[in-house]
Amino acid sequence: MVKPAPAASAPDPSRILDLEKFLPYRLSVLANTLSGAIASAYAERFELSIPEWRIVAVLARAPGLSAAQVAERTAMDKVAVSRAVALLMRSRRIERSVEESDRRRSQLRLTAKGLAVYQEVVPWALAYEDAVLRGLSTRARQSLDRLLTELQHRARKLRPGLLLREGPSSAKKKGPRDSSLTRTLRE
Repeated sequence: MVKPAPAASAPDPSRILDLEKFLPYRLSVLANTLSGAIASAYAERFELSIPEWRIVAVLARAPGLSAAQVAERTAMDKVAVSRAVALLMRSRRIERSVEESDRRRSQLRLTAKGLAVYQEVVPWALAYEDAVLRGLSTRARQSLDRLLTELQHRARKLRPGLLLREGPSSAKKKGPRDSSLTRTLRE
């Protein structure tokens, strides 16, 4: 006879995560909400997925990137980038060429068709952004931009696993000046 597992006791109140106030969760929900709203429109009108649009937008500003560089710039998974690149090539919106100096490296560029899609989507995307930000003052928009830039900068400095190796209380135990995580964020 299998005994039922003992009931879990209530979690330690100091170790409860209030998900609705947790910054990564809030930013993710906001990003998904904004991307989802705009994506359904350009998916229907331009037959573009979110990853495809991001690749088109990045290549419009920086032609000749490799798929790995696109993944790095967009913070998208390499597999998602690879799939989207394949779809964009199939729809003849981007083309791939091999770099002369290093035959192993390929470069991605928009085709005339890809550039036309980009030029058609951009005014629409900017109007959507403006509608989202419309209620904010110029000062609030500038503050938001500064905060997002700073958060992105700090997030990039965090090496994967640094916090997990040190543990969440390492800064408290060692003191803020001795923590690798604190030093990394301060730099």
